[in-house]
Amino acid sequence: MWLPILGLIIGSVLGLFTDIRIPEEYANYLSIAVLAALDTLFGGIRANLQNIYDEKVFVSGFFFNIILAASLAFLGVHLGVDLYLAAVFAFGVRLFQNIAVIRRILIAKWSSSKEKLEKN
Repeated sequence: MWLPILGLIIGSVLGLFTDIRIPEEYANYLSIAVLAALDTLFGGIRANLQNIYDEKVFVSGFFFNIILAASLAFLGVHLGVDLYLAAVFAFGVRLFQNIAVIRRILIAKWSSSKEKLEKN
């Protein structure tokens, strides 16, 4: 479980300290791809905490989510409609749901370990 978090930290640090500029016309695509990747990352952390993690589901979901989100943004640009907002909404809702479940699981584990310590 620590490997995705380590990758997120390393990627964030590299992104902050490098001077790479993304052209403005690709900003929507990149923001959707990052949001899809974060959704998949937190979904994987949630699955790991629930002991239902499957590496194939994680990797296929990662690439499928990014491709689907970028395709929606691409289609929206060519239709003249902001379709990327649908992906932002969907991934944003899922991201917050996953974070809420992770928080509940961690609080439950923390409470149960605290109770065990108090009994001993």
